[in-house]
Amino acid sequence: MRICSLLPSASEIIAALGHADSLVGVSDECRWPPELVGKPVVTSARIDAAVLSSNEIDAAVRASLLDSGSLYAVDADLVEQLQPDLIVTQDLCTVCAVTGDDLTTALPLEVETLSLDPRTLSEVAETFRILAAKLGTPERGDQLAHALESAIREVAEATEGLEPRRVFFAEWLDPPFCAGHWIPEMIELAGGVDELGRPGRPSRTTSWAEALAQEPELVILAPCGFGAEEALRRSTGLSFSCPAVAVDGDGYYACPGPRLAMGVRQLGHLFHPQAVEDPRLPEHALTLASA
Repeated sequence: MRICSLLPSASEIIAALGHADSLVGVSDECRWPPELVGKPVVTSARIDAAVLSSNEIDAAVRASLLDSGSLYAVDADLVEQLQPDLIVTQDLCTVCAVTGDDLTTALPLEVETLSLDPRTLSEVAETFRILAAKLGTPERGDQLAHALESAIREVAEATEGLEPRRVFFAEWLDPPFCAGHWIPEMIELAGGVDELGRPGRPSRTTSWAEALAQEPELVILAPCGFGAEEALRRSTGLSFSCPAVAVDGDGYYACPGPRLAMGVRQLGHLFHPQAVEDPRLPEHALTLASA
């Protein structure tokens, strides 16, 4: 089967299932695992996030959505040349990747389209099975789903009975967005509680005043689409009276793939270092504000 994946998580899952060779086209954000780099890029963002501030990115996204425009450009000619049997996309978030509506407008081809829209950890695991079934190897989907569930359960068991740590998880920094979809579950299973989190629902805009009014013991900075180094850079100017840490939101939290298990383990270690071993993922502690 020839697949164009317009979704980083789908590309990661397909590779984890052992079918990376089936990917004939990807988005420019499909960078994991490394074997995906160099494959034909069939879609890219219309804004250059690298040269914009977090607030400017937010404004550009809002303006585009108000104009009913897409944030992504699809190379229809290249897709036609690649002749895919299946295109994988999503309708969960217009900001994260190309949606089904975008494809209807951009592609004249009649190609089967599969939309993956998980909102919870159990639904993330189910996407492994859905893709594996499409690829004719359903047993691999079961194995990958069980591996995710087992790794997360191990952290949950290690933190069971411990006093939950109060946290605020920021999916964006300016303006701050609270945690949504599967991330509040990750926090809870790791032994934390985020009062502003919206399990199974989209993230929403909040304010630092509202977030800090919850009196978190730890602030986690995980802006969607960025690694830990960039999260740290974009936190310049923020000041907290409690510990704060910048993590790789792009790799281990926002992308609903196999690496979410490592994200849960990182949270478990940040909340309860005596109970959960450090997975040694990228993280950078911020300097505490002066008293």
